[in-house]
Amino acid sequence: MSAQSRHATHDTARVAEDRALFARYLNKRDPVDREMLVERFLPLARQLARRYQRPDEPFDDLFQVACVGLINAIDRFSLEREVAFSSYAVPTILGEIKRYFRDRTWSVRVPRDLQDLALKVERAVTDLDLALHRKPTIDEICAKVGAEPEDVLEALEASGAYRATSLQTPWGADDDSGDTLGDAIGVEERGFALAEDRATVEHVMRVITPREREVLRLRFAEDLTQAEIGERVGVSQMQVSRIIRQSVARLRAYAAVADEDVLAEVGIAA
Repeated sequence: MSAQSRHATHDTARVAEDRALFARYLNKRDPVDREMLVERFLPLARQLARRYQRPDEPFDDLFQVACVGLINAIDRFSLEREVAFSSYAVPTILGEIKRYFRDRTWSVRVPRDLQDLALKVERAVTDLDLALHRKPTIDEICAKVGAEPEDVLEALEASGAYRATSLQTPWGADDDSGDTLGDAIGVEERGFALAEDRATVEHVMRVITPREREVLRLRFAEDLTQAEIGERVGVSQMQVSRIIRQSVARLRAYAAVADEDVLAEVGIAA
């Protein structure tokens, strides 16, 4: 008998033993038989878990999920199915693993179909890396997973949502400066609003005299007291107070009636 014939005979005998064990379990629902079935097909669960193993995903967690799928397959299997149990169990176990990746491991929620495609793309990239000994192109990935380039690019981008990174993470592996990722986050730029305000002020300042502008500059830009301003411009403190009060009132009145055409002269939309 050839090696191939012996292998086929062994497989046939194994399938017959599996069906006999299932028949006994389904008839009596004995927990001992169930445990025997689980132990018998644990290598299958382990093999499928390793197929989907990721560097950032503990294998033990993934193997446990595969075992849950195996137990579900055992409980749902029927001898009326004219297939070997392994043929029935594989999609059940894989479904449990994919559901685990889809529902438990993503830090940011993305559409389910995009999650599934992202997993396919990741596996395809790994397989193509090994086969081509280089990074695959987008077209090669598309051919592997049967998707459009736009969908593959979206899936690759969505993969970034799989794991969240703490903002306290150091900026670089060899960075001793103490900078973190949070230091690179942009902040609201208030300079634009200040630039607009400055342009508006410069425009409305035209309605007051040069001396009034100088008094306001010394008061609000240089932060001098009214007495100090009086010494600078040669007037009394009371006159400085009156100049500030009157010029500010005139500026407010002018700004209140300024319309869109006036603001448009300095490039500002009302």
